[in-house]
Amino acid sequence: MMILALESSATACSVALCRDGELVAQSYQNSGLTHSRTLLPMVKDLLSNCGQSLKDVDVLAVAAGPGSFTGLRIGVSTVKGLAWPEDKPCAPCSTLESMAWLLAHLKGKVIVCAMDARRKQVYNALFLATGQGLERLCPDRAISLEELSEELKKYENSKIVVGDGAKLCYNTLTEQGLQLELAPENLRMQSAWGVARAAQELAARGELVAGRDLVPVYHRLSQAERERLEREQQK
Repeated sequence: MMILALESSATACSVALCRDGELVAQSYQNSGLTHSRTLLPMVKDLLSNCGQSLKDVDVLAVAAGPGSFTGLRIGVSTVKGLAWPEDKPCAPCSTLESMAWLLAHLKGKVIVCAMDARRKQVYNALFLATGQGLERLCPDRAISLEELSEELKKYENSKIVVGDGAKLCYNTLTEQGLQLELAPENLRMQSAWGVARAAQELAARGELVAGRDLVPVYHRLSQAERERLEREQQK
C-alpha cells in the first residue's frame, strides 16, 4: 500500500511517501513561508523525485487536527483536492497520535504529546509506547498545564514529551516537580512520516473516508467564534 501523507498543523510542514510501512521519501520545510505556498510544490517534487505519480498512491493521509486552524484547513483542503479526481480514500489522522509514532519504539514510556494551544492550554494526548505500537491512554483534548500535571502524577512509568509545545510543557511541569524527558530535537516536531504511520492504523481498522467527508478537527472554538459567543452572552 502506497501512502502519501501531508503534515501542516504547525509552523513547519512536511510531505512523506511510504510503501507498505517503509518510508520511501520525506520532505520537510520550516522556512516561514505559508503552507498554501509550499505544500503542493513539495508534493509535486517528492513524487517526481521518487518516479511516482498521484495515480500510484493508494491512500492520501493528512494531519486533521488538532493544530493551527489555518494550517489544518490548508492541509485538509489540499488532500481533498488531490483525492477528488480519482476519489482516492483518505486518512484523517490525529496530529497528536502521528507525533507519538516517532517514539513508539521506547517500550514502557508514557509519551506526552503537546502542542501550544495558547490561553494557558496545550493540545494533548497520552500514549504508552509498546515497542511496536501505541496504546492510547486518553482522547485528544485541549487541557491546562495544571490539569495535565495532576493527571501525569497517576503514571509511574517514565515520561517523554514530544511536539511543538514540548519545551513549554517540559519547563512548566518539571518546575512543579514532575520527572520528564524531552524528546530529542530530531524526533520532537510533527512529521509526515508519523502521519503515514497513523494512516496505516486507520486503514487496518477500515476507518478511511472519502475526500468529500474529510474535515479538520479543531478540538476548540476559534478566536472569532469565542469572541462572538462572548458578545452574545454580554447582550
